[in-house]
Amino acid sequence: MNTYETVFILNPVLSDDQVKETVKKFTDFIEKNKGEISHRESWGLKKLKYLIQKKKTGFYYLIEFKSNGNIISELETELKRDERIIRWQTIKLDKFASEYAERRKNKLTNKTE
Repeated sequence: MNTYETVFILNPVLSDDQVKETVKKFTDFIEKNKGEISHRESWGLKKLKYLIQKKKTGFYYLIEFKSNGNIISELETELKRDERIIRWQTIKLDKFASEYAERRKNKLTNKTE
């Protein structure tokens, strides 16, 4: 199993409940396809560098998960079909990126304690 990170931008007009529902949809999709979620992180509403679908802002969300490679194309098809998602990117983490992600997660958990 490989480690992947997906960051997606949600439409800024969504309510908090709609954002949570959308994130749950994709985490459930990953878990249903034998993937395991290792980390989720909401980056909140941020300004975009350029207009995307005539929007200046968007809700950013990160999901880190372990899965087989065949799920990625299906996940990206689901992201493409969802009107609430305006952009996304999925990357495969190599060992250096995984180490960095672990340090970043540990730093975040230390801040909240």
